[in-house]
Amino acid sequence: MGTKKLNPLDASWLYVESRDQPMHVAGLHIFSLPPEAKPDYLQKVVAHLKSSRDLASPWNLKLKSSLLSKVLPSWVADGDIDLDYHVRHSALPKPGGERELGVLVSRLHSHQLDFSRPLWECHVIEGLEGDRFAVYTKMHHSLVDGISGMRMMQRALSESPREKDMPPFWAADLTRERSRDREAPTPANAIDAILDGALKQIKSVPDLARGIGRLLKSASGVDDKLIAPFGAPVSVLNGRITGQRRFATQQYELARLKALAKATDATLNDIVLMLCSTALRRFLKEANALPGRSLTSGIPVNVRPADDEGAGNAISFIMANLATDIADPLKRLEAIKESTRRAKEHLQSLPRHALTQYTMVVMAPFILELLAGLGGRTRPVFNVTISNVPGPDRPLYFNGARLEAMYPVSLLAHGGALNITCLSYDGSLNFGFTAARDTLPHMQRLAVYTGEALEELEKQVKQSRPKGGRAAAA
Repeated sequence: MGTKKLNPLDASWLYVESRDQPMHVAGLHIFSLPPEAKPDYLQKVVAHLKSSRDLASPWNLKLKSSLLSKVLPSWVADGDIDLDYHVRHSALPKPGGERELGVLVSRLHSHQLDFSRPLWECHVIEGLEGDRFAVYTKMHHSLVDGISGMRMMQRALSESPREKDMPPFWAADLTRERSRDREAPTPANAIDAILDGALKQIKSVPDLARGIGRLLKSASGVDDKLIAPFGAPVSVLNGRITGQRRFATQQYELARLKALAKATDATLNDIVLMLCSTALRRFLKEANALPGRSLTSGIPVNVRPADDEGAGNAISFIMANLATDIADPLKRLEAIKESTRRAKEHLQSLPRHALTQYTMVVMAPFILELLAGLGGRTRPVFNVTISNVPGPDRPLYFNGARLEAMYPVSLLAHGGALNITCLSYDGSLNFGFTAARDTLPHMQRLAVYTGEALEELEKQVKQSRPKGGRAAAA
């Protein structure tokens, strides 16, 4: 591979990188030891992970050093990667519970990646109670989004507990990658690709104009059901932050949440937003910091085709009302459902070839705020990021170790001190709460409050349901 220039969306995550807002995302995978595991099992796992010197993309990519690298960044393959640096072995202090793991992950997630090396780290963490261990892997957001990162890790795992001698995570895609490399470009198809791209750019202009026009109408109050950028109230979630992080987790049965969604004619995403909204309302109210107007959420939406297994970013954004100003749970859920419905209809009205440009326009105020040093000093684009990433629906294994749970650990920036990302896996929905340490003390309470919100909503739905029917619409 020669050099590969970053597209504007990927490059933007490099432009806003700083000590206070490191732009990496991560995954926390919790495994149970195989029944036959010997005392040196994890030592051998770490040695195995360090054994491969032939890494697949994007694990082998680093930023090219040049005079224009900060303005026009590009990737170049690193042929001499120090895996002793990238792969690290840690241990939890006894008793090695969820709290101790959360403290360690919070600390690991607070440190920036080394920009002179490929932008990733992998930490194998032993000592988790119940004969378990964890793998925390972080990578810069300019290389992956939540979907592509999850798929990369998933492809390195097996559906069979009997499969052994599996390649490390960063070597699992080499066969597929070499197959792609054999399809070498020719001058003819390169010219065709350039012309096709230019034609799509021209075609997207009218659709893009219509989409932006609707947002402008929303911002001016003409369409108050569609949430526009900067429609959020100022809150404690939207000030300046430091680089230190807090991380907490919660896990719920997916069938339980889907049953609640069915009973209320809602989507699973609506229920996720409802639980987060209710927990935030209580958390901020207890701190005497709940705004009088409703909080809004920025929701990343995957626009990657189903057969696209590449890295990089393929996301757009919608914004939704969290209805934190509504006390009644069922009325709050109805408001959330209406808001997300309008937002999805708006995004779906745009053709695929216009989505990249639309996303850049929507995200431009957020990126420009950060570049200008105004993040956290002006009205927020939205109050909190909440996303739901679909994951594998069957149990997976790595060299005999069963994957028990997987949690997303996300990034934060000035103006956004909280990120809540969910990831489904094997019948469960795993919530990862990432927060700015100095902004949100006692953040673990927020995670616990989502569970109490779930119980409260189930009770309300049961009480309001007519015999033999679904819950009555509020």
